[in-house]
Amino acid sequence: MWLSTLLLAMRSIRRNLLRSFLTILGIVIGVSAVITMVTVGNGATLAIQNQISGLGTNLLQVRPGQRMMGGGGGGAPAFKEADAEAIASQIGSIAAVAPEARSSAVLVLDGRNWSSSIIGSNNRWLFTGNWKLADGREFTDDEQVAGAGVCLIGETVRRELFGSRAAVGASMRVKQISCEVIGVLAAKGQGAFGNDQDDVVLMPLHTLQRRITGNTRVNTLMVSMADGADPERIKAGITELLRERRKLAQNDEDNFNVLDTKQLGETLSGTTKVMTTLLGAVAAVSLLVGGIGIMNIMLVSVTERTREIGLRLAIGALEREVLLQFLIEAVVLAALGGVIGIVLATGASIGLARFMEVPFVFNPGVNVIAFLFSAGIGVLFGYFPARRAARLDPIEALRHE
Repeated sequence: MWLSTLLLAMRSIRRNLLRSFLTILGIVIGVSAVITMVTVGNGATLAIQNQISGLGTNLLQVRPGQRMMGGGGGGAPAFKEADAEAIASQIGSIAAVAPEARSSAVLVLDGRNWSSSIIGSNNRWLFTGNWKLADGREFTDDEQVAGAGVCLIGETVRRELFGSRAAVGASMRVKQISCEVIGVLAAKGQGAFGNDQDDVVLMPLHTLQRRITGNTRVNTLMVSMADGADPERIKAGITELLRERRKLAQNDEDNFNVLDTKQLGETLSGTTKVMTTLLGAVAAVSLLVGGIGIMNIMLVSVTERTREIGLRLAIGALEREVLLQFLIEAVVLAALGGVIGIVLATGASIGLARFMEVPFVFNPGVNVIAFLFSAGIGVLFGYFPARRAARLDPIEALRHE
């Protein structure tokens, strides 16, 4: 019985292909929109998590001022190199601490200019930021102490200034000083806030302070925690130590902030997930619109086939068989729209992921739920027209013109 009923439903759908296609269009759009929004949203969440983790290993960033991002605000005093040494020696479960001073300068090589960020630090900066060397070497101890004119460059700087030429061993001008390139950093790509992480020049801290900025200020302390360390305990220890070193009274507010990049990543990921859920919910509204379209066309179909229904009932067909026929027809229409929507959503998700430069994350659960929901829409909105067909009076139905 089930097979014959299914064949009758398919035959009815084929009889009016254009009308059937227009009927399921709402389901197709709804399913594809929901799956695409959720898939692209999951890809964006994963991209943010990867970019945040790329900032460093169990990383804390200590900055002057009370603002979490953007550096020292409100005239807060900068740090000193000795602050980094104090944290490394007096706080437990610390893997590495790197002082970081920043500036910007125009780089010049053989008539080619490029404006880039200049960072002054030491070799521990590479560890805290998960940086690897693609070519060359790190700073020697003598170079760091003496403030030698040496530097490591990011992939963007290498590409823009050197092109296909070898960078290691060459010299370029950074502002007013000549700087020998001793290493090239492995590419990292775009940062969590849209910045190019590879557009950077790293030189010894003393080189930057003595020959470019002319002061001993340190903008940021990069603190890498040991595996398994308690971030809250370490943050409390750093806060207490820096308050003491910066001579803050008990009632004074902190003139610095400690940012946990892992918590930042969780916050950004949570925000993205909420937005993905909201977009998916908005897109799901079109599924309801598609369901109303199915109910409308099924009511039209019942009206058109009144004599056929009356004939079936007159020769002995049961009400439940007529009900089942129209209900299956509605479910087949909705399920077909779900399948087409899944195919379209997969293609759209891949295209949008490439355009937005985020990973394509295939989620089978979302696809299955969307398909089952579309089939459920068919049952929900197909039941009323099917029940109306099943309750027709055979005599009245046969008289219908």
